[in-house]
Amino acid sequence: MSQPITELYTDSEFFSPYAMSAFVVLTEKGIPFTVKPVDLAKEENKGAPYATLSLTRRVPTLAIGEFQLSESSAIAEYLEDIHPAHAVYPRDVKLRAKAREIQAWLRSDLLPIRAERSTEVVFNNGKFPPLSEAAQEAARKLIAAVEKLLSHGQDNLFREWCIADTDLALMLNRLVMHGDPVPERVRYYAHKQWQRPSVQAWLALSAKRRA
Repeated sequence: MSQPITELYTDSEFFSPYAMSAFVVLTEKGIPFTVKPVDLAKEENKGAPYATLSLTRRVPTLAIGEFQLSESSAIAEYLEDIHPAHAVYPRDVKLRAKAREIQAWLRSDLLPIRAERSTEVVFNNGKFPPLSEAAQEAARKLIAAVEKLLSHGQDNLFREWCIADTDLALMLNRLVMHGDPVPERVRYYAHKQWQRPSVQAWLALSAKRRA
């Protein structure tokens, strides 16, 4: 019996941190899939064809055969359930909950950083004005949390890599790659996470788009 086709709808610029997160999960799990870029600048996500696929009309959207699912956290958890091999979350239930806590925090807080250090910094060497006081405060909160999380001295949040490591590194790299003040230990963590092959595969797509 043939397997259903798996497609991941992403932004055509490959700037979306959430599309990247879903891409990394699929890649880590070794699931064959096709990337389907959506031009957000032309509002293709608001057109009828995409609206039939995506409940939220946002990226990413995962399509496996006749099943569609939006929102990166939902995609990651669904793929973890149906493809438990090559786990992207800790097996321990408490650590898995902490990983999801970190992901939820990154998606719902730190708005000044996201506003003043867009992912254009990370994927296109974007340069912006100095951080506002609100963004500096958000950066201090982020760094304090990361230092606490990494107080065990390991390279990953929870011994083994998990998708929360990638999501956290992306948030940190908004600051690191712009040259904003970040402690060396935190910079090392972000750099180390960025070398992961699944992350490099996404970066290659982004670089090819701008070649």
